[in-house]
Amino acid sequence: MDGKGWLGKSFFRVLQALLPTFCRLCGGPVLETPVPWICGACWGKVRWLTGPVCPRCGFAFPSPEALTHSPGHLCGNCRDKEPPFALARAAGAHEGALREAIHLLKYGRKHSLGKKLGRFLLPSAGALPTPEVVVPVPLHPSRLRHRGFNQSLLLADAVCRRLDVPLDHGALQRVRPTRPQVELTPEERKANIRGAFAVLRPERIEDKRVLLVDDVFTTGATVSECARVLRKAGAQEVVVATLSRSG
Repeated sequence: MDGKGWLGKSFFRVLQALLPTFCRLCGGPVLETPVPWICGACWGKVRWLTGPVCPRCGFAFPSPEALTHSPGHLCGNCRDKEPPFALARAAGAHEGALREAIHLLKYGRKHSLGKKLGRFLLPSAGALPTPEVVVPVPLHPSRLRHRGFNQSLLLADAVCRRLDVPLDHGALQRVRPTRPQVELTPEERKANIRGAFAVLRPERIEDKRVLLVDDVFTTGATVSECARVLRKAGAQEVVVATLSRSG
């Protein structure tokens, strides 16, 4: 790099440090905040899912009374059909600042958010049985090339470092490209994701308690298919931790 190029980049970095960053939600200045690009006031409004939830899938009940009066204390989906995972928990509701942070991570290419957001995943992951291995939900190679990184892997790596548990991002693979789930109905999501995953190295998860990590739990179709495939390959148990939940 010539002298002019180096000076130009240095000047740009100094300018970035001096000029305030503005919140992606309210437009106010971002000063001291746990998450870059989102101000502390907006981040303080995140609805963390610490209240009454379905003991199986983590669905947030509107009140303790609703949980108490629900047959078996389960949500309707878990009563209708037992999920393939043993437990699932999400850190917060997929709305507002948390949704924007995940969007910035996935589509704004803000890689550094992965480590920071992974820390907020720890309380929900820590509430689950201690795993023997952590597995992120994989992207198909074509989407990975397009995006440049797997957001679930970034989150899982942060969890592994805190829990001191091995990370395995090669045992479970996405072997078939799928349509984006966001625009599909619940039934279309199940059909879209069916057969999309495979365990290529079953010896790495066989007879082990697996913690499956993803960014968002919507209908549970993706993590359910992953859990089904992992259990079929010999995993002793699969528990799920996601950063947010929209359903």
